Amino acid sequence: MNDYCNEIIEKLNEDILELTGENANSLILYEKAINLVLKQIKRIKDFVLDQGFKDLKEEIHFFKELKPRILSKLIYYNSIYKIEAKKPCIGEKIIESYLNEELCKLKKFFDNNLEFYKYYRTNSTYLDYKYFVRGKHDIKLSLDTFYFEADHNFSTSHDYKVAKIIANDLIQVYLEDQLHSTLYRDKSLEPPKLNWTGSKTALIELIYALHSQGVFDNGNVDIKVISKIFESAFNVNLGDFYHTFMELKSRKINRTKFLDNLRDSLIRKMNEQDEKE
Repeated sequence: MNDYCNEIIEKLNEDILELTGENANSLILYEKAINLVLKQIKRIKDFVLDQGFKDLKEEIHFFKELKPRILSKLIYYNSIYKIEAKKPCIGEKIIESYLNEELCKLKKFFDNNLEFYKYYRTNSTYLDYKYFVRGKHDIKLSLDTFYFEADHNFSTSHDYKVAKIIANDLIQVYLEDQLHSTLYRDKSLEPPKLNWTGSKTALIELIYALHSQGVFDNGNVDIKVISKIFESAFNVNLGDFYHTFMELKSRKINRTKFLDNLRDSLIRKMNEQDEKE
């Protein structure tokens, strides 16, 4: 179950990254991403309904960890689609006000679900048997109306709420990036272009590694600024780089695949040159 779902999620991330290079129109991009996610959710649902779970532990893991990872993508892209579709076209102050209103909606969800946020963020488990097991809902636990309309063979009382938390983190980053994007629109300052021909996931992994090491301005620079500079310098659109980083974090093995390969390639190159000398 775990391997099957992780393979689908990893492939989905790659497919969505490819979309960012094919579509200049963001609404078309988000619409295609939504359709991709829906197809993969159906695949996982069919698999779960056909195979079932071997025990309660696997069921809890699926609804607490695996399903929210892919469902959060649907919530995220659907939310961003609606935000962009309704965003005012002119007036910097009007756009700024609109984006801040959207941020306030995220804050409201946080305030309304504070207790569950604490439970989830602290990796608590004592209520997992109620939150993440099918048919174990408790009306006293502030259930969303969505739950009563969902397919209870593929839903628990709180897997959607976890997905919403993950999605809201990404939506917040997106909105904050939109609010600050006007700071980096001076095209006259762009350096000569080099084309990044590796994968976007690899470049994002590299950027986060450099940022974590604090190699730019003694570590006093925002990751979004570094990302913008790399996009400009290497002629690449990284899309939702924070989203990709969250997926890198969720890898159970080989979390730094590109950096490990980079190190191996450099050592191999050094060894080859040593042999020639």
